[in-house]
Amino acid sequence: MVEFALPKNSRPTAGKMWPKPAGAKNVREFRIYRWNPDDGQNPRIDTYFVNMDDCGPMVLDAILWIKNKVDPTLTFRRSCREGICGSCAMNIDGANTLACTKDMGTIKGTVSIYPLPHMPVVKDLVPDLTRFYAQHASIEPWLKTVTPQPEKEWRQSHEDRLKLDGLYECILCACCSTSCPSYWWNGDRYLGPAVLLQAYRWLIDSRDEATGERLDNLEDPFRLYRCHTIMNCAKTCPKGLNPAKAIAEIKNMMVARQS
Repeated sequence: MVEFALPKNSRPTAGKMWPKPAGAKNVREFRIYRWNPDDGQNPRIDTYFVNMDDCGPMVLDAILWIKNKVDPTLTFRRSCREGICGSCAMNIDGANTLACTKDMGTIKGTVSIYPLPHMPVVKDLVPDLTRFYAQHASIEPWLKTVTPQPEKEWRQSHEDRLKLDGLYECILCACCSTSCPSYWWNGDRYLGPAVLLQAYRWLIDSRDEATGERLDNLEDPFRLYRCHTIMNCAKTCPKGLNPAKAIAEIKNMMVARQS
């Protein structure tokens, strides 16, 4: 994928204001970030008005209403509409979250929508997640064993399975990593909260037999130790997870193996 980066110091300017829907009494204003790399223009903020009597309750419903009934050029990602795939992650009302699970009733006044921050923008509300996915692949997120494979399955006790709660639910939406100042400044080297949470998920899986190898892979001043426990990740996670706690546990494992 070609990585599109916005010009340095570029700021969105006022864009087009679309007309209000005729005859609608319950109207809500939306200001949405727009940028198309093909038109040579700077980013802009377009203003739309949505007929709430003809629209569902979630922010994604409103975005779809705009695309289907007002502006078909509006570009964004979405898939499951159930908070499972993570495709529709974006910055809504100043916070990173999923458009499909963000209730418009929780937002006062105008709804402002931007792509995930501090990421290259492909177009409009679509960030380029190429590096994010490559970092996830770098931790080898699969079961690694040396024991011969059992005839049926790798068994795990109920207690060991419970240790994975709060980790396996991550949907890799990147809301947490793009909320992390350390990831903003060192995203080329720091793995970020989402990927490190995934790393811990495999480190504590009782069936995995590559703990030392996995820790060696993380033993780096930047890959792991850029976390400063700011807790933006836990605050913004749409699944209610705590990546900062997982990162702290990895650091404890690093110390324990050296003692």
